[in-house]
Order: sequence, then structure tokens, then C-alpha cells
Amino acid sequence: MTRILIANRGEIAVRVVRACAEAGYESIAVYADQDADALHVRLADEAVGLGGTTAADTYLSIDALLDAARRSEADAVHPGYGFLSESAAFARAVDEAGLIWIGPTPESIEALGDKMTARRIAQRVGAPLAAGTDQPLSGPAEAVAFADEHGVPIAIKAAFGGGGRGIKVVREPAEVAEAFEAATREAIVAFGRGECFVERFLESPRHIEVQVLGDGRGGVVVVGDRDCSMQRRNQKLIEEAPAPGLTEEQRDRIHEAARRVCAEVDYRGAGTVEFLLAADGTLSFLEVNTRLQVEHPVTEEVTGIDLVREQFNIAFGEGPSITATPEPRGHAFEFRINAEDPGRGFLPSPAVVTGLRVSGGPGVRWDSGIEAGDAVQPAFDSMIAKLIVHADSRDAALVRARRALRELEIDGPATVIGFDRLAVEQSEFSTDGFAVHTQWIESALLPRLEPQLRSLPVGQAELARFPVEIDGRRVMLGLPTAVLAGFAGATPAPSASADGAPADPADVSAPVPGTLVRWLVEDGSTIAEGDAIAVLDAMKMETQVRAHRAGTLAQSTSVGDSVAAGAVIGRVE
Repeated sequence: MTRILIANRGEIAVRVVRACAEAGYESIAVYADQDADALHVRLADEAVGLGGTTAADTYLSIDALLDAARRSEADAVHPGYGFLSESAAFARAVDEAGLIWIGPTPESIEALGDKMTARRIAQRVGAPLAAGTDQPLSGPAEAVAFADEHGVPIAIKAAFGGGGRGIKVVREPAEVAEAFEAATREAIVAFGRGECFVERFLESPRHIEVQVLGDGRGGVVVVGDRDCSMQRRNQKLIEEAPAPGLTEEQRDRIHEAARRVCAEVDYRGAGTVEFLLAADGTLSFLEVNTRLQVEHPVTEEVTGIDLVREQFNIAFGEGPSITATPEPRGHAFEFRINAEDPGRGFLPSPAVVTGLRVSGGPGVRWDSGIEAGDAVQPAFDSMIAKLIVHADSRDAALVRARRALRELEIDGPATVIGFDRLAVEQSEFSTDGFAVHTQWIESALLPRLEPQLRSLPVGQAELARFPVEIDGRRVMLGLPTAVLAGFAGATPAPSASADGAPADPADVSAPVPGTLVRWLVEDGSTIAEGDAIAVLDAMKMETQVRAHRAGTLAQSTSVGDSVAAGAVIGRVE
């Protein structure tokens, strides 16, 4: 039986485990220490530890993943989304190890993963494009020069970015240089490369994408389109299929452009070509995601096509099961259920899920990486599940979505469920008055959201490893440190109070767990209440730390240090 190693975690790992079971393949999960008892590990046929607690040491480590594939005698590797799913180096390493890579060729990933090369390909095949650079910027001066020539707003983007990271929108000429530095810094932290390019920013656009399947020999079929305009910080929250309100000319144009872009590189497997649609009708190619998208279920629901099974079929030489774009059946919505507090600017909220009631009924699908009792881990992405609803029409799907969102309850972490319930009631999100765009959440809804109660943060769940002998063989045994503490009669103390208040009024505490990536104010500087003083990289986004009072800053944490939620990083005397 074919054995597939899933080089990922959480919801997408669970999704692939289930697809393996239905296709007759054996699934092999991998896990970081804190995921040793995660849902994807419990459901897989087999699981292999990666021996670490950070993404860099586990799900982003090519060596660790290939070692896990070797030890488990895997035949193929499915990368999921995020992490190394768009890494040409990983795809090439999998190929060189004699394994089947369930995804595009390394050459396609390199060509389309580099956003500047992708722009040149899009230009070559006649796809619609906004003004922009097709070479990396050498420094902030070139970004300033572009803004002087084309005006603002502009978007500075990481060439190897994705998932909404490494993008800075600038509306004031004086802020261009600093935005370039911030985009470069975020790109290095997230993707290991800091090259950036710049393009004219389309104000208040819609985000439209086209799902494709390629056979690897130039044959590309369009599966359908989606609207993903409901975003915060350039990261999607609500998606739907098909994209509402497109004219037939617009739909034909983006479908054909997507097909041509992917055919140009002999694309293999599932991929997504993204476009922006401005209010004046201007269409512009955005990028290609050379992997499965988070929002793939809405396309599955309206077409009846299992996109993960299609990935399997193509990787194992059978090719796509369709040769033409299917007619969509009804309408589907997907709600990303993130452990975030919208009332605090979508601040990440890692915590233990103490209670969970899942929506049910006709047309309701629940794709999740957690169950009650599981912990939302601070080291990884904040998305814990997806609620998908499908009905015969968009209006019927909206009614079903409202009902399903009312039923859904998650206790423990703060979540975006309250935001979702509010969003689906807005006139701008209605079928007749559809007027949402990629900045609509920040401009229209964010000021109306109330903060949620803060949960106790989740500590670092490391495994303590030591050798033991079993039937004469020496093996390494890993046990959670909390379990060992229990054996010793100790009770671990929570790392912060429930309200996150510092013990000393002078203390500056981290609002979220993460890594300190930059101090914005020098040690010993005089600051005012509300000043941004530091930046944390937390659960896939940068979070600013602001001064809670005026005074003199004394730093106590170094750049690069990992901090827990509520940990003291400095003092304001």
C-alpha cells in the first residue's frame, strides 16, 4: 500500500489523512513536541516525531522531514499548505530522495513562487496587470522613486511571500522607506529571503482567485473561481464560491489568463491564480499559489470535485479527472475559525479549548485540527478550524451560514466567531448589495467589535527525552514535561494572570506569545503613553507592543528572544 507522509500539522494534515483513508493509502503524520497528541497525530495510521518545538526545527526543517520519511518508509510526501508547501528546495529534495512529491515540479514552484518572475510570465501570456517592477528593489530609494513616478498608494511585497505576509501598503510618501524596511524584515523572518518589489496599489479592490489543475504536460483545466475579499491584515477570513457579481466577460478573462499562466510552465497538480478587481473594473494579476489553498473546500462544495484526491491522481500519473470547467452547483461559504480576538485588532489568543460545540445539519461541513481539550499552540498559525456551508443559492447559503454560526461554540481561546456572525448580517455582504473589498473589515467592522475575555496563555509544551530499554533494545522515550512534573508531585503554575495585567505597574508585558523581532525605541529613550515601542512576530503576524504609560524605557529582552504572553520585556520608569 502506498504510504504518504504529510509534512504539515493542524487542519490541513487532518484533511489529507482523511483523503488518504478514502483513497486506500496509509497516512504518516509528523509532529513537533507540542503536537505529540494533536488531532492529526491521533487520526493518522502512523506518526513520527520531528524532535523540536519551533517551526524552524520541525515543519520547516527539510532534513527533519526527510529523516521522518526515511524512518517511516514513506513513498510520497504531501506538503499541505503553508510551511514548505511552496519550497522548490523541499520539492527537489523529495524528488532526489526517490519519493513522489504531491505538488508542482520544483521548476514551476521557482518560476511562479517568485512574484517578479510570475509577473513577467503573466505579461508574456497577456494577463491583466497593474503597473509595477519586475526586478527586486535594491533599497528603499527605489521604492520612493516608484512612488514619486506613479503616486500613492503603492504595495511593497516580498517576492517570496505568501499568506498575506511581507506586504506593506503605503499611502503617504514619507512612509515609503520605513515600509520597505518593514516588508523586508518580515519577509526574512517568515520566508528566509528579503527581496521585495513594488506595484501600484488598487484601492478597495476585490480579491478573486481561479482554481486550476494541471497535468504537468501543458494541459490545464480551470475548476472554478472564488471571492476572498473578506480579509484583515491581507489575510483571508471568509471566502466563497463562485465569485459573486462577475460579468461573463470578467469571468472568461480571468479563467483564460489563469489557464495560460499555468500552461506556460507545464503546471502539475492543484494551484490557484489570484487577481484583484478594482471598483472601476480594472483587473490585475496578483500571484500564483503553487499549492492547495486553505479555501479549497468552497470549490469542492460547488463542483463535487475532491481536490486532494485530484492531487493524488496527478502525482501518481493518472491526470485530472475533468477536462472542462464544471458548471457550479449552488453557492458555498467558508469561515476560517481563528483563535484571535477581533476586538483587540485580531490579537492571537492561544489557549486550551475547554469546550466545543460543532454546527451540523444539511450543507454544513467542519474541517478542524482541534477537539475539546486540545491546546491552540502559540508557536504556530492561529487558524484552528474551518466552517463550510453550501446551499442552492447565495441567499440560501447566507441563511444557512447564519444558522450554523449561531450553533457553533468554542470555549477557551478568543475566536472570530462573533465577528463572523456580525459580518453575515451586513448589507454590504448581502447578495443584492455586495460591496465588500479587501480593506472593508478594517474600515467598516473593526471599530464595532468588542474585546473578549482573555484566557490563560498556553505554555511551551516540550517533551523531555531520555533512553529506556524495551525488550533489550535501547530506545528514546519522550514525555511531556508537565507529566514528569506530575510524577514528581509538582503542579505547574500558570505563566500569566487571566487578564494579562503585569505584576508591577512599570512592567511592559508581551500581549501575545512570540519572538521579539525589533525594538522601535532605543533603550533609555523618553516615550509617551501609546507609543509603539517593539514588534513581536506572533502566530503568523507582526504585533506592535505599545507603551502603557509615559516615562523612560528600559529594555530587558533582546531581539530574537522568544517570550510568553504576559512576559515582561521591559519597563517604563
